[in-house]
Amino acid sequence: MQPPPDETRRDPAEDVQWSRPECQLWTGTLLLGTCLLYCARVSMPICAVSMSQDFGWNKKEAGLVLSSFFWGYCLTQVVGGHLGDRIGGEKVILLSASAWGCITAATPLLAQLGSAHLAFMTFSRILTGLLQGVYFPALTSLLSQKVRESERAFTYSTVGAGSQFGTLLTGAAGSLLLDWCGWQSVFYFSGGLTLLWVCYVYRCLLSEKDLLLALGVLAQGLRVTRHTKVPWRRLFWKSSVWAGSSTWCPGWWPFLLVCSAGFSLTVSSVRVTGPLPCGSSCSGISVNIQDLAPSCAGFLFGVANTAGALAGVVGVCLGGYLIETTGSWTSVFNLVAAISSLGLCTFLVFGKAQRVDLSPTHEDL
Repeated sequence: MQPPPDETRRDPAEDVQWSRPECQLWTGTLLLGTCLLYCARVSMPICAVSMSQDFGWNKKEAGLVLSSFFWGYCLTQVVGGHLGDRIGGEKVILLSASAWGCITAATPLLAQLGSAHLAFMTFSRILTGLLQGVYFPALTSLLSQKVRESERAFTYSTVGAGSQFGTLLTGAAGSLLLDWCGWQSVFYFSGGLTLLWVCYVYRCLLSEKDLLLALGVLAQGLRVTRHTKVPWRRLFWKSSVWAGSSTWCPGWWPFLLVCSAGFSLTVSSVRVTGPLPCGSSCSGISVNIQDLAPSCAGFLFGVANTAGALAGVVGVCLGGYLIETTGSWTSVFNLVAAISSLGLCTFLVFGKAQRVDLSPTHEDL
């Protein structure tokens, strides 16, 4: 007896997708998780001036600590996406959040370990960048596997809005804590909230068996001999894949260049707190990657976001250099316009909405 036509065409990935109540619960939870991610990320910029006064840092040393986050952030994008595709993005997010929450809460203690305050703070920021670098690629992988195609754009945009909420929360509450209780309280606040969120997800949304299996896979290393159905060679020959990935870097450059220019022109340190101007761009590009290749969306997002993270290193230096040498904002905005126009033209010429991967390769542990 032949199965009904609708069942014949049914995608096996639909069997593991969230129901409507599950999707709503996870959307709210991940929105809060993204908010706390940015709370931890911007704690150092908010406290940089007070810490510089306590530890005697000059502007160059404070800038070293602030920029060191991107050194680690660039390195784990692809790894985070690949792990999310293979063992589940929710497990990668929980494990990384527990680690960065501990590091954030322990930052005031690390600062008191010895006289090498600059080295300890730089190391903690690099480590925080390494751990937070896996979050958005794993999130992209999770949503591409668990959310219906018709709901991905709204879900990702909602979850991504947590970055703005986190920036506003730490900017408001963190500034008050900074004035009332000292810079240490800002790290305790953001790190403590992250650890509470981790406890909630662990106890209410994930099973202990799943996490133990994921830890076991990570400890033993992913099975590289496992046959993969992802056509990597064909994927990277597709112009639409590169168009979607290449637009990520221009999406970050305008904000980073303007922020670095503002930093160079001010006498006191500027609290750079988040990429507010490019929120709509980030949401659109992320969903486009999920539509192109949902079975390996985490990996491809990691490739694309690595380009954006590199802009955080190169763009800040270049923006400051242009301001110092020209003494004008004109060169910065001209460069912003050129890079944005290049990204737009690339996407309009080569971008497509046609799926280019094959069947899912997600391992449900």
